[in-house]
Amino acid sequence: MAATGPGRYDPRMTLRLLLAALAIAACAGAPAAEPPAAPSAVPVRHPTLKSCNREATAKQLSGKRREQYVKDCTAGKTAATAVPAAAPTAMSH
Repeated sequence: MAATGPGRYDPRMTLRLLLAALAIAACAGAPAAEPPAAPSAVPVRHPTLKSCNREATAKQLSGKRREQYVKDCTAGKTAATAVPAAAPTAMSH
């Protein structure tokens, strides 16, 4: 009678442990996802809704004209919206 109690060698259990260890090792060796792209040196600055609403109020816009102005302003399409860009730095050669 072949009893499989504590301390007994079971070849099926050894095979299962070996396969589990190989599966874990294969997952650990899988390539990781690419890291996110590094942010650019000069971030793009878009005007906020608050500042665009202030400009629309200053221009006394209302109704559809105001809505369109605010939409264009927040998208950065209006020439009146002057968002300060980062000044280029002088590079010494």
